[in-house]
Amino acid sequence: MKATERLKRAALEKALDYFLADPEPNAAKIMDLLDKVAPADLFPNQRSAFRTAIEQKNNWYRLIMRALEDTNPAVRDRLVKTFLIEGNLLAWPKQEAMRDKYRCNIPWAILMDPTSACNLRCTGCWAAEYGHQQNLSYDELDSIIRQGTELGTYVYIYTGGEPLVRKRDLVKLCEEHPDCTFLSFTNATLIDEEFCRDMLRVANFIPAISVEGFEEATDARRGVGTYAKVGRAMRLLKSHGLPFGVSCCYTSANADSIASEEFFDWMIDQGVLFCWIFTYMPVGADAPTELMVRADQRERLYRFVRAMREEKPLFTLDFQNDGEFVGGCIAGGRRYLHINAAGDVEPCVFAHYSNANIREVSLLDALRSPLFMAYYEGQPFNDNLLRPCPILENEGVLADMVEATGAKSTDLHKQEDARAFCDKCAPSIAEWAPVAERIWIDPNDPQHEKRQDPGQGMADTDKRKLERIGHDRTPLESVR
Repeated sequence: MKATERLKRAALEKALDYFLADPEPNAAKIMDLLDKVAPADLFPNQRSAFRTAIEQKNNWYRLIMRALEDTNPAVRDRLVKTFLIEGNLLAWPKQEAMRDKYRCNIPWAILMDPTSACNLRCTGCWAAEYGHQQNLSYDELDSIIRQGTELGTYVYIYTGGEPLVRKRDLVKLCEEHPDCTFLSFTNATLIDEEFCRDMLRVANFIPAISVEGFEEATDARRGVGTYAKVGRAMRLLKSHGLPFGVSCCYTSANADSIASEEFFDWMIDQGVLFCWIFTYMPVGADAPTELMVRADQRERLYRFVRAMREEKPLFTLDFQNDGEFVGGCIAGGRRYLHINAAGDVEPCVFAHYSNANIREVSLLDALRSPLFMAYYEGQPFNDNLLRPCPILENEGVLADMVEATGAKSTDLHKQEDARAFCDKCAPSIAEWAPVAERIWIDPNDPQHEKRQDPGQGMADTDKRKLERIGHDRTPLESVR
């Protein structure tokens, strides 16, 4: 570690120690301290939002205080430092340098499947068909993390399968990599007292519990009794002061349940700190297309989530509708990638195609493989950032990239032709396109002014890449 980095880390830790010693009275001063340590161009929008929250004492301020007050102090202090300092303030400049150096995407987070095994069979989930045969070994998971940190990636998210089938190995990885933050999607049925004690001890692991709304919607997709088990797990986590969030798959069947104020209030009452909402995609040859949301349901979610962000102390990400805040599609390693339980390095958790396997190539070589470079050169896939995805908003784009690069299906159950997968999404794309255009150019939309900026939501390396390859985004005024 360079001396300058050690000094910067020490200064950041000192500032956070001051804040955490007495958060509420010190909140107003923490931003001034951080501004003295961190460069002005490092996360300026996020820092501005944080300062505004403190000054206005709004719902975001209430969320921050709730997280700090309800979380076990040792876990809180460790996570704040690990996630903010290692995972972002120090990691981001390193990631940006690597993006410039290698001229490819470098991820902020890596998603990986410790196992294909799962103890549930949820409707429309590809893992339900995968069986229990595939696993990344402990050494393979450890190697991925070590390679990732060399590139500046300090956030790791477990998917599956049910990751907690391997919870002993996951705890060991937390111990081995105390400078990393680990999150895990989980159905919560394997969270018990012993695992809570482990989470308290390692203090760098956060569960994201899968919920489909209330009991009827959750049990309809995940099995009778699952909702009750989720409730027990949440109460257990809350009693130990352990932070956790929720992951929702937004479908045509649960749209009313998820996009409801009652559901958001329920999450807050349970102690949930964040909610990630993923719009259903028919991944897998046998996945039901009837669960795909209608355009009116998606628009409702767009407006509902943004309204709740102004009112509720809950950090909510609507991955399909929030593309404009991050410059479009974040897959292909631009902000994340996915490695399945067989070692296939995939551009997206919903795109089961690859040219590279982590058992055969390095992480960096996988990021420079043909399919990943097609993502790199193609992003953003649409000037309208409400249509960010090469699967669900831009017809045939994923199939075009797969065919052009010779990538193969990595589905562990039944290989699916990329063109057939994209064809299943075509009706939804056609229905959403005019709605997305109407919203995008709406002068009354709160984001309208920011949409004039062709670099909206993009990192400096994104802008330099676009200039280098001659990929010019059309500003909103030109679209109109």
